[in-house]
Amino acid sequence: MRGTGETPGPAGATTASPKRKRRRLPVVLAVCVLLAGCGLVAGGYYFDSVPTPSDLKLPESTTVFYADGRTPMAKLGAQNRTIVPYDQMNDSAKQAIVAAEDRTFWTNRGIDFKGVLRAAWANVSGGQRQGASTLTQQYARIAADLRGVTYSRKLREAVIAWKLDDAYTKEEILGFYLNTVPFGRGAYGIEAAAQTYFGKTVRRDAPPERQLTQAEAMVLCAMVKQPEADPADPEGTPGYDPRRNALAKQNSIDRWNYIRDGMVKLGYLTSQQAADLAYPDTVRPIDKDAGRSDLDRPTGLVVNHVLAELRGTEPFRGKPDEVIRDGGYRIVTTIDKRVQDAAEAAADIRRDTAPRAVRGQPRNWQAALVAVEPGTGRVLGYYGGDKGSGADYAGWYSDEDGQARGFGQHPPGSSFKVYDLAAAVRDGISVKERFDSPDTKEFPASGRTKGSAAGPIRNAERAPCQPDCALWEATVASLNVTYFELTERLGTDKVIEMARQAGVESMWETVRGNPRPQRVDLRSDPADEVAKRFSTEVGIGQYGITVQDHANGMATFAAGGKRADAHFVRSVSKDDEEVWTEQLRTTDLGLDREAVDQLDWTLRRVRAAKLDNGWDSAGKTGTWQAGKSTTQNVHTWMVGWTGALASAVWLGTTDGKPLRTSDGSYDVYGSTGAAPIWRQFMTKATEAMKLDPGKYRFGEPKFPGDTPETASAPPPSTAAPTPSDSPSPSPTPSSPSPSPEPTGRPTSRPTLTPTLPPPPTITPTRTRGPR
Repeated sequence: MRGTGETPGPAGATTASPKRKRRRLPVVLAVCVLLAGCGLVAGGYYFDSVPTPSDLKLPESTTVFYADGRTPMAKLGAQNRTIVPYDQMNDSAKQAIVAAEDRTFWTNRGIDFKGVLRAAWANVSGGQRQGASTLTQQYARIAADLRGVTYSRKLREAVIAWKLDDAYTKEEILGFYLNTVPFGRGAYGIEAAAQTYFGKTVRRDAPPERQLTQAEAMVLCAMVKQPEADPADPEGTPGYDPRRNALAKQNSIDRWNYIRDGMVKLGYLTSQQAADLAYPDTVRPIDKDAGRSDLDRPTGLVVNHVLAELRGTEPFRGKPDEVIRDGGYRIVTTIDKRVQDAAEAAADIRRDTAPRAVRGQPRNWQAALVAVEPGTGRVLGYYGGDKGSGADYAGWYSDEDGQARGFGQHPPGSSFKVYDLAAAVRDGISVKERFDSPDTKEFPASGRTKGSAAGPIRNAERAPCQPDCALWEATVASLNVTYFELTERLGTDKVIEMARQAGVESMWETVRGNPRPQRVDLRSDPADEVAKRFSTEVGIGQYGITVQDHANGMATFAAGGKRADAHFVRSVSKDDEEVWTEQLRTTDLGLDREAVDQLDWTLRRVRAAKLDNGWDSAGKTGTWQAGKSTTQNVHTWMVGWTGALASAVWLGTTDGKPLRTSDGSYDVYGSTGAAPIWRQFMTKATEAMKLDPGKYRFGEPKFPGDTPETASAPPPSTAAPTPSDSPSPSPTPSSPSPSPEPTGRPTSRPTLTPTLPPPPTITPTRTRGPR
């Protein structure tokens, strides 16, 4: 769109020259043709049916924010537009646009009559087309979506402008204009332009240093004359964006000086203020993705989950994504910027901020991390990959067409034993109860015998307690024999039900003849029916689950057995009105205080779960081997919690090949691969959240029925972690000694409404990933 671009000339003589007199008759005739040919036939139609600003539905960018509601995460929408009411704008752009485009704006009737006559004569006589318009006419052109420069368009534009000037105040019209006019780089409206070109705002309630200045507004208003380069000659006719090329910058400076002179003539600046004003050289470089910013960062995957989640809410159910993207909404996510930064720093193993153990490894190595707030289900941090447009290794979501996206399922190995243990203590099985735990053992009821294809169950580790181990000792040493027996004793349905209730909503089963695992919605049928699709090996982590679900399960245990659905959206609003807000509800797993304390007490003894920053922490490692190999692994895990934060970390490969270090070693386990990522993240995240660890202490179990011989157990170890979940035997020493007494879990956790209704059933879909 072009503005007038004309400096008012000096006052001329009032007597017309003979040459001018000779031209009057054709002009009058031309106007008559316009009025007779167009005005009588179509003028009434244009006048009655053209949309006025109150009818206009302008596409407006939706902004996605971090949990603080102030820090932007991403901007969505086909057009980068953020509408700001006129009375909330500072004066910088209001004055500059009038000086640039229509210096008689505050006094004219919305129509440049001379311009209409010039256009009429030029079009009838075949002369050069004229494009001069008032601000009101320019807005009318945008509002009616008019194209081309013809006499009919010019008349229609004038009629609409006249109507606008009668129906609205000058302030309202100027506000309409500033919120709709294109400024180039995909920015529509002054607020989007201020953000795109200077990283600032026109909101008058923003801090002064964040507000668009007079000089900066003049640079932006100069661009309205030609927002984009001429595609036919982008170098020769580049427009007024000073970062496009040298000619465009000179055009911008010349236009800026013209606007400055107009500001003086209109009384917006004194001569001295104008002389003191300097052309700003702070325009940002051109960003081709300015309209859809930050979607290719790791948090772009969060946006995918946000959109999927909102499609299931009442305000957006059954509506296309454009309703959300172009609706001008403010979406506040659950993602805590401090936690997200810690997650990316630890889990993006290409960065030099990642733990030394995982830096500089082969390109097929990949990590994923999800952190959930206990008691609310808010996802505080999410890392599923380094690109929002790439693969999601932390979870899965449904796209707009209902198709499943993401590669976030992986066999959890021994990290799944947390659910076995939780089911056991809920059933009253003490962690000090002893189990027969030899190196190998047959289980005929589950088909694991010497004569079977899979053979007996074997331990990956050895422990000093063998062959007679307490459950807590078998947990620390990650003895498969003990946990296979425990799963048989409980029943696979109880283990699966515990996982489902805690937060594992999907599990991937192996289907004969299908090369890829098939997703099973654990909520679709009763636990005893779902359990028929899985074998006893579920208890030792054979079947894939997502990092997100695993993290939510850990958050449930961190909250004392109170489960909340993991979610990404806190609120959606528009024009300061709430459209949707999260529903915080919890369901109780039925774990009493003693069961929770025994769970914490046991899992805080896993060496890899030890944090060195004063927080009580519990966790479990996990490793899953590559095929039938006993020396090569393809999936490693570390999961766990403090009283304030729970998280799950997976480290594996993108192609399903075994984890092989850059120096050729296959010695990669949960304790040496995923665990360093987990510990770094949990340490940095809890520090960044600035919470008092003393308020989140674990309770001390009473161990009802203990005899004096079984009343003692080792304290949490401070020794370096060992690969207790590795597939090759190696001793895991431990020595009994009294355990320190924690002060108990906080009593000031938020009170939440119980009984969350079950989510809708999702049809099982396939997902990529090795067995």
